[in-house]
Order: sequence, then C-alpha cells, then structure tokens
Amino acid sequence: MNIPFSPPYIDTDVEAEVLDSLRSGWITTGPKVKALEEEVSKYAGVAASLGINSATSGMMLALHWYGIGHGDEVIIPAYTYAATALVVMHLGAIPVMVDVEKDFNISVAKIEAAITGKTKAIVPVDFAGWPCNYTAINELVNRNDIQAKFVAKGSQQQLLNRILVMSDAAHSFGAVYNGKRTGVWADITVFSFHAVKNLTTAEGGAICLNLPTPFDNNEVYKTLRLWSLNGQTKDAFSKSKAGSWRYDIVYPGFKMNLPDVLAAIGLAQIKKYNDELLAERKRVYDFYNTAFAEHSWAELPPYTTPNCYPSYHLYPLRINDISEERRDAIIEKIAASGVAVNVHFQPLPLLTIFSERGFSISDFPVSYSNYSREISLPIYPQLNNNQCSYIVTSVIDAVMATG
Repeated sequence: MNIPFSPPYIDTDVEAEVLDSLRSGWITTGPKVKALEEEVSKYAGVAASLGINSATSGMMLALHWYGIGHGDEVIIPAYTYAATALVVMHLGAIPVMVDVEKDFNISVAKIEAAITGKTKAIVPVDFAGWPCNYTAINELVNRNDIQAKFVAKGSQQQLLNRILVMSDAAHSFGAVYNGKRTGVWADITVFSFHAVKNLTTAEGGAICLNLPTPFDNNEVYKTLRLWSLNGQTKDAFSKSKAGSWRYDIVYPGFKMNLPDVLAAIGLAQIKKYNDELLAERKRVYDFYNTAFAEHSWAELPPYTTPNCYPSYHLYPLRINDISEERRDAIIEKIAASGVAVNVHFQPLPLLTIFSERGFSISDFPVSYSNYSREISLPIYPQLNNNQCSYIVTSVIDAVMATG
C-alpha cells in the first residue's frame, strides 16, 4: 500500500468553482477573492480579512504596516518553519528566538524574559493547529510594566502603544481556543492556504484583522490591500471596466495579491470545511489517538484542554526515550512500507542561515527534545480507516524493528 503524506483535497465542487473562474474571463484578483475574504472573516469572526499570495507575504506586510524595521526586535519561537523568522529579517529587524513548551508552542515565560525596549512584536505559532496560550500572551503585553518598556515609533505603534501580537496561524484555520476560533485572539492573525494546508488555494493565505479601538479594521484592510497591489489606487479588475483605466501609485508597495483562479479552490472548500473537511481530519486524529494510546512508547499530541481543540492539521507523534538517529531509522522503516511521513520542524538553530548568525540549538532544549522524537503522520480527509490501520501498523512495526 502506498500512502502519500498530504495530497490536496480536490473534488467536483472545487473543479466547478475553478472552471467558473476560468470561464469568467477573469482569473487574477477579483470577485472570487472578495468572496473568499468575506467567508474567511465570517468563519474566523473578524471584521476584515485580506487574501494574499502566501502567509509569508501576509506576515511581512502586517509587520511592515506596524512600522517594524531596522534594529527592531520580534520575538518568535525557535520551533517553527523558517518563514516566521525570514519575514522579520526581510524587514531589517532582528528575530529573537525563544524556546517552546512540551505542547510545541511558544513559552510565555521565555517571551517575558526576552522583552526589551526594542521589542515591537511577538509572533506566536499555532503548531500543528494547536492554539498558543493567547490569554497569557495578551495579559503579558497589556501589563503595565511591559507597556512601560515599549518605545513607539510611527503612527501605528503610537496608536496601539504596546507590543503587537501577530499570530502565525498557518496551521490553525478552524482551531478553537476558549470557545472561539483562531483569528480573534491576536491583533492580527495570518492563515496559510498553501497546498498542504487544511484549506487550500494552492498558494495563498489571509490576514485577519482584529485590532482594538481606536483602529478601524476596515480602513486597515483598505491600506493593506493597496500596499499588496504595488500601492496602486485601482486593482486590475476595477481598471478593466470601461473608462476606468486611470490610476495612481500612492505608496511603494508590494505584489502580494491572491488571484481569483486560486481563491476559487478555497471558496469551494470553505463551504464544506467544518462539517466535512475538519470532521474527517478529526476522525483520522481520533483513530491514531485510540490506536497509539495502548503503547507506552508513544507520546500522543497533548491537545485535550477543555474548550480548546486543534485544526487537526498535523498528527505529531513523539516516541519516548529515543535519539534523533533512531527516529530517523524509524522513518526509514515506515517509508519502506509505502507510508510517507514527515518531521515538523527542524528547529531554526539547526538550519545554516540561523546557525551562522550565532543561534545554537543548545539554548533551546525543549525544542530539540520535541523535534528529535517527532514523526508527523498522514492526516487528511481522503484517508479511510483501513489506510489508517495500515499506517498505525507500519509505525508500530518500525518502532519494534529499531528497538
């Protein structure tokens, strides 16, 4: 049996929506992007959402809007994908890495210890779709002594007058924290709609705006939309209308817009996301939990907090009391059975671009412990229970064979 790791979910509804876009004669940013933005806003419970060409672009655009630049510090977890750090570096700012907890998510105690007068933002990452401790993070940035450290530069920072919380929610579309979906727990939340994500547009994402008063989130949306289209006062769809060719460039913007032909995929998926796509992911997740709970060597994902549940984006199984080398040997055995698995993620200090800048994995022991024992199993709606059973057997056999 051959089981891929994360194929996209493409059904007849997706095909029909994409074909409708192709037949419309309009395939770049236009009505389908707007429709998807509205659906995302409604689903996440936020005032406004901007469709963009990737979560990476979205995070960079949002931090740029907040005025983050040369010499500023942005706190991120060491256990994340490289994009979380790269967006900070692209702006000339400094990524300040801190360790995570056993649940893979950023340590609030480590955040507090890392805050300085140069700290402008915190970017918590919802690993595997499990929400971070946003209650504690929000309490931290609003605490009087932490606010007193904040040195504002630029109008947006002066208006917020504290450290910005921007959630890297690339994994957590549909996750629930304290009874509410992710999107409303940070000032800004950025989702990814990459090909391997729960909801996909092949490439793409969304910036969800939840800034407090006195910000007008709809006005911020308009600004970010303008900046995502080269600072051009009219998008291509508006310009295409008869007599509407004239435009202006009012800001040195970027090219980060999401095309309609891609938004069409997500538009079809979001209409069945909760009742079908998310429910089927939970079925697979629960199947694994039940099967592996019988084995003392298996450390199940720690996602059982009341009123909180993940988006079931990954199933990060950890094997107790093994080395990184044995983990790799287990993966080879699983692959030999025809099952594709993965590892999420290599902590940033293990990557050349960061180790060359002085980051050392020895400073992040929990991150390394999580990584060295972690194997991500396939989890997607198309998996049937027979395939899940085969995956479980393949993992068990591999663990036993390498013991």
